[in-house]
Amino acid sequence: MPDTDLETFRAETRAWLEENCPPTMRTPMRSEKDATWGGRNPVFAHPDQKLWLDRMAGRGWTVPDWPSAYGGGGLSAAETKILREEMARLKCRNPLNSFGISMLGPALLKYGTEEQKLEHIPKIARGEIRWCQGYSEPNAGSDLAGLKASAEDAGDHYIVNGQKVWTSYADQADWIFCLVRTDKASKQGGISFVLFDMASEGVSTRPILLISGNSPFCETFFDNVKVPKANRVHDENKGWDVAKYLLGHEREMISGMGLASRGADPLIEAARRGVDPILRAQIALFEVRSKAFSAMSERFIDELKAGRAHPAQPSMMKYYGTELNKSRHELLMAAGGSDALEWESEASNHGAAPRAWLRTKANSIEGGTSEIQLNIIAKRILDLPS
Repeated sequence: MPDTDLETFRAETRAWLEENCPPTMRTPMRSEKDATWGGRNPVFAHPDQKLWLDRMAGRGWTVPDWPSAYGGGGLSAAETKILREEMARLKCRNPLNSFGISMLGPALLKYGTEEQKLEHIPKIARGEIRWCQGYSEPNAGSDLAGLKASAEDAGDHYIVNGQKVWTSYADQADWIFCLVRTDKASKQGGISFVLFDMASEGVSTRPILLISGNSPFCETFFDNVKVPKANRVHDENKGWDVAKYLLGHEREMISGMGLASRGADPLIEAARRGVDPILRAQIALFEVRSKAFSAMSERFIDELKAGRAHPAQPSMMKYYGTELNKSRHELLMAAGGSDALEWESEASNHGAAPRAWLRTKANSIEGGTSEIQLNIIAKRILDLPS
């Protein structure tokens, strides 16, 4: 697209956002309750969350670069970048948090049948169905391909039995995308990728409490769950291909934690207040690293959209993004001193800072441990021997 057309698009996008993004959706989120997840029975902390979601979904801008035939915006990579820049300029909140957007949707666009795309992708784009991910098991975390949850062939459907663990928001999700074993003879070659309703008979969940006192995580149990074969994505026993592709997008999503630290206002305010000189220097170094990570992320997204990204780049982004996010919260706690440890009062928003700090300790585990990411980087980017 010519530069003049892009500038026209920028001006029109800026004007639309200024008119349609409610002022309340241009303020920092105070807690996770301010995030919009959608679903069959959505919960909104403020009515403007629904208004903002409806307006963005109406233009397909919850997923601006997805095809318009499936409810996306149909924007080019350059237009999508402009939209994100203009949203950042106005400090617009993300209209929809969704594992459907960040993980399942890209996998369906690549591997799903036309029927599966038409059935699921528009609902993801509009925030009508909330998804969770059924990957890790009690004895299959970093060695994900060692999973044992089974899917027995029963004609036109499977009978699924087994357990998943660390299933984020499973107790609030409507559907699950799940890895199951359909062949015991091969490790990676015996896995299938299936979708099913969490309201199906035989599905149950149990929350897992973390040290922060809060947790999105659950154990999820399957007891003779009937799953139509029409809900299998890609060929039987070829689910590992889908799983690996999806993991790349998950790691890109998790790396975005580092991007959330751009313009880390609480840290900048702490530095301006004249905190300890050593801490001020650490904050300055963090800001430099944050901006460098932001530039690297933009380059990676451009390469990804152009089909030139190295397949191991998501591991690099995931590793550094999570390390950056953990550093940010360490600095916030250091800047707050002993007051930052307060746990329950209204003044501290019920301990938002220390609870968030404790939550970041899981960042280097979820989505593939940092050790696994470093091994991938060493082998596939640096070409070091095994």
